[in-house]
Amino acid sequence: MSTSLAHKIAVLVFIKNDKGDHLLLLRAKPPNLGAWSPIGGKLETSIGESPFECAARETLEETGHAIAPSDLHLFAMISEKAYEGEAHWLLFLFECRRPIAMLPPAMAEGRFGFFARPDIDTLPLPETDRTALWPIYDRHHGHFVALRADCHPSQPLQIIIEQITAAPHD
Repeated sequence: MSTSLAHKIAVLVFIKNDKGDHLLLLRAKPPNLGAWSPIGGKLETSIGESPFECAARETLEETGHAIAPSDLHLFAMISEKAYEGEAHWLLFLFECRRPIAMLPPAMAEGRFGFFARPDIDTLPLPETDRTALWPIYDRHHGHFVALRADCHPSQPLQIIIEQITAAPHD
């Protein structure tokens, strides 16, 4: 199936506090209005921004937590074909290795909360976060995986692993 849609590039950043709870944003705007998700945003391609630069910038803009690209671990790259039938996405998933000290204040994008990993499964989440994103995080955040996902709304979600690189201690 060949679908002519725009291609968008974005990052998601998984950040924890000192207790190991995940920082999530309750989205106040579509497309994930009313759902909890990690922070993130689109790359500024017009200036040649790298995914690492974007993740550091989005972390500062959304949380006030100043980090360097060296504080980030890229653990997944996901190519989503026809997400919600609207666009193709190339997503870079990062784990921030520098804990955030406190809950950031609410902003136009939404409000924040800290959640233990088991509690996240009970929250309102975007469906693809529940079925794909969090399982990918659980299985791969310590190393690297490249995935391809066919998200066409008329077909069941298909995720194909294209590469896995084990952590040095694996």
